[in-house]
Amino acid sequence: MHCPFCQHEDTRVIDSRLTEDGTTVRRRRECPQCGERFNTFETAELKLPSVVKSDGRREAFDERKLHTSFARALQKRPVSSEAVEAAVRAVLHELRRIGEREVPSMRVGELVMRELKGLDQVAFVRFASVYRRFEDVQAFLEEIQKLDRELPELQRLQIPLLDEAVAKRRGGKKS
Repeated sequence: MHCPFCQHEDTRVIDSRLTEDGTTVRRRRECPQCGERFNTFETAELKLPSVVKSDGRREAFDERKLHTSFARALQKRPVSSEAVEAAVRAVLHELRRIGEREVPSMRVGELVMRELKGLDQVAFVRFASVYRRFEDVQAFLEEIQKLDRELPELQRLQIPLLDEAVAKRRGGKKS
């Protein structure tokens, strides 16, 4: 590693430590030429697959788009930023684990919905409504009823999708 101060071709590692999240190594270095010290950070570079759009176009995976998708779905919802970051990491981990060079955009959307389903039911329905292109209220109700059947434990932990009065008017029962 070249010294950023004097451009000497070799520097010496004084200390190496893992960062808090364990994904990066921080190295403290010293230049034998000028004596200056500086830090470098080393991370594994793992390439994410290209995304194949529904029209056949291919584009590089953009992690910012993933963050934006979660942010839009979770806008004004009571979900911590730590939980959102964990969900984003879970999607990224799954994409890397798949090991494919290309992945259909539909697969990415399904992974996002899986994570949103565990975070917040309202955010899940928001995302699903755009992702699955709901055409009418009936499509929303069907998705909500399906979610209601699939996640009885999460209902107790999350804010309900429909309040009890609305559920009774529709003939549903609230657990």
